[in-house]
Amino acid sequence: MMTIKAFSLVSAVERELLMGDKDRINIECVECCGKNLYVGTNDCFIYHFLLEEKTSPTGTAAFTATKQLHRHLGFKKPVNELRAASALNRLLVLCDNSITLVNMMNLEPIPTGARIKGAVTFALNENPVSGDPFCVEVCIISVKRRTIQMFMVYEDRVQIVKEVSTPEQPFAVAVDGHFLCLALTTQYIILNYNTGVSQDLFPYCSEEKRPIVKRIGRQEFLLAGPGGLGMFATVAGISQRAPVHWSENVIGAAVCFPYVIALDDEFITVHSMLDQQQKQTLPFKEGHILQDFEGRVIVATSKGVYILVPLPLERQIQDLLASRRVEEALVLAKGVRRNIPKEKFQVMYRRILQQAGFIQFAQLQFLEAKELFRSGQLDVRELISLYPFLLPTSSSFTRSHPPLHEYADLNQLTQGDQEKMAKCKRFLMSYLNEVRSTEVANGYKEDIDTALLKLYAEADHDSLLDLLVTENFCLLTDSAAWLEKHKKYFALGLLYHYNNQDAAALQLWVNIVNGDIHDSTRSDLYEYVVDFLTYCLDQELVWKYADWVLQRSEEVGVQVFTKRPVDEQQRNSFNPDDVINCLKKYPKALVRYLEHLVIDRRLQKEEYHTHLALLYLEEVLQQRPSANGKGAEVTGTQAKLRSLLQKSNFYRVHFLIDKIQGTGLHMESAILHGKLEEHEKALRILVQELKDFSAAEDYCLWSSEGRGDPYRQRLFHTLLAIYLRAEPADCELAVPAVDLLNHHAAEFDAAQVLQLLPDTWSVQLLCPFLTGAMRHSIHTKRMTQVALGLAKSENLIYKYDKMTLKGSSVQLSDKKLCQVCQNPFCEPVFVRYPNGGLVHTHCAASRHTNPNSPSRGNRT
Repeated sequence: MMTIKAFSLVSAVERELLMGDKDRINIECVECCGKNLYVGTNDCFIYHFLLEEKTSPTGTAAFTATKQLHRHLGFKKPVNELRAASALNRLLVLCDNSITLVNMMNLEPIPTGARIKGAVTFALNENPVSGDPFCVEVCIISVKRRTIQMFMVYEDRVQIVKEVSTPEQPFAVAVDGHFLCLALTTQYIILNYNTGVSQDLFPYCSEEKRPIVKRIGRQEFLLAGPGGLGMFATVAGISQRAPVHWSENVIGAAVCFPYVIALDDEFITVHSMLDQQQKQTLPFKEGHILQDFEGRVIVATSKGVYILVPLPLERQIQDLLASRRVEEALVLAKGVRRNIPKEKFQVMYRRILQQAGFIQFAQLQFLEAKELFRSGQLDVRELISLYPFLLPTSSSFTRSHPPLHEYADLNQLTQGDQEKMAKCKRFLMSYLNEVRSTEVANGYKEDIDTALLKLYAEADHDSLLDLLVTENFCLLTDSAAWLEKHKKYFALGLLYHYNNQDAAALQLWVNIVNGDIHDSTRSDLYEYVVDFLTYCLDQELVWKYADWVLQRSEEVGVQVFTKRPVDEQQRNSFNPDDVINCLKKYPKALVRYLEHLVIDRRLQKEEYHTHLALLYLEEVLQQRPSANGKGAEVTGTQAKLRSLLQKSNFYRVHFLIDKIQGTGLHMESAILHGKLEEHEKALRILVQELKDFSAAEDYCLWSSEGRGDPYRQRLFHTLLAIYLRAEPADCELAVPAVDLLNHHAAEFDAAQVLQLLPDTWSVQLLCPFLTGAMRHSIHTKRMTQVALGLAKSENLIYKYDKMTLKGSSVQLSDKKLCQVCQNPFCEPVFVRYPNGGLVHTHCAASRHTNPNSPSRGNRT
């Protein structure tokens, strides 16, 4: 059992003040109302003291009791009970089975002599049902066996209102509204004296132990249960709290929230109502009275009166935190919430959560610490300040006063243990990363992000780059120095870029690529620089580093110009002529850039197309082993040249023809002649020079693409004519001629072809051609018939619609009015609109607007 000092025992009335040298005088009962303390003795005296509370310089409480007067009641019996009714200025005194009313100030009995007779014990109803502020409801256990009586006590009179019988003889009672909590001979019960309905609680033996029945709150009671348990019960007969464990021989109990205080022969024990644990034990012998009065707990022996002074709850909580008892401290703090003003509690509770968080943090309980920091809305700089050099030098932060913890820094907290220090740094990284985008970071974003950057850099953490390429508030001066210290030059470049210092960033990255400084963060840093320049809007910066990127790799470096965003290219931010002029020293890059202009951007500028074709041609000629080129494989560049010559219409054809002459590039020559509409010449080159019959067929196809069927048919007839006009000795052209006809039957005029064919060619040889020609002819005829039939059907539908419109009759009389001029028709001539409206012919002719009928163009 872990103890805490919740109360201190302070003497209130010394023995000498009460009884002087009279040893036989014993205290029987006490009552406290405000500063007024009343003591009833065994010799039938009532003593009135005035209590004054003082606080010593050390913070401890002390009481001074000043005797006001004492009064003998005129009996030879002890004063059994005292109860103050401050609203009536009356003191209810039970003596010799009678309850007498006396004045609270002078202790004189009231003149009317009103009293309640036949009372064994009594209790005041602290939750009265009458609603009258000038009366007190009193419940007595009557001297009559098994009888309870309810009285209304006024300033000068008493009135009985109810008498209730009980199943067994009652020994103790507490009242709340209409409900009585009774200790009977063998059990505790709840009894509604208004309805007579009772509810059994639990058994106990009154012969073995003294029953305790105490109201502790609205509709709730504390009872001495079996087995040394303090049981809680509501008027509904249920328990909403777990019981507390006290001793078997408890003789009195009191409540000072959140504690239950129990008195036995030797000790005063303090138990928490929040977690049911015993918190404090005070030695106290010969005690026989324990009561609480409006939050003040009084305990008495037969000779003296003492007060249990509660320590301030904040001090109790701080003591628990100092003992590392975090859970108990939090339970206590939450438990006393109802006793503290809301705003004050919120401030106090947040601080307690923060303190608890640092305790858990010091014990490396990071998950618990994180939740406590969040719940306590910790100024995250309190945590950062534990880590040396993490807060920016410009930060104005000072730690909370009084401090939330006892540590100067992380070195003291971990006592130099490097493993613990590493764990603490990993926790801070995680915590800062979580809170940087939440409300916790408001006002402290620079401090948080700068600290996070320093932690990432020191730990060589991958998230360093993620932090720098997204929105962040890292302070440039502190962060730059830290990154340079830890040789994070690439990250430093990102920091410069984020702060709009691209020139500094690029120079740093270039130095890394050149090997002037070492940083292995990115093995592809050169490509990264190229990509960075590609999207850089500072043209001066791009031009500055253009030569550097091109010198390292023409193919990659040229991407600075070729992969720029489309919207930027459309704004012509870089003049192509300037770029071409820059790339003259870099032939590969120049070719790629011209390809970008011609193929990707499809610029229709003759000089770009011609320049690209000329560069292709020069490279092809350098690659060719011989001038004639027969049997040489087509290179990639040559394929690009042919594709450009075929697809482009913007280069200087005559200029290129002059360049190609004598180079043996027959295919390219053919393509160029085709661009000049010299198709027969082009086809003769393909057939007679290259002997490439499939290329000749392809030529007919791509040359006629998008030009219509007659144009294509003319090209195929030209090719066929070249085949058929060959010398008789050139028999090898007969085979491609037959193949041409058989493979492209639909591209020929069959009747014209049959007139050109040699008589020696058999029908079987031309069977595919003839079959295809017939099929094409029949298909064309049938499609024409279908189109004709559809046109006739459509015409028939229109005729039907017209007849339907004509078939509807129109009645005209002199009572009909023109929709335009509202005059009647004088002759059977009119204009009718599709909506049925009739107007004069002259009105329709002169009409400009008519909201009730369609426009003139829609009339019938």
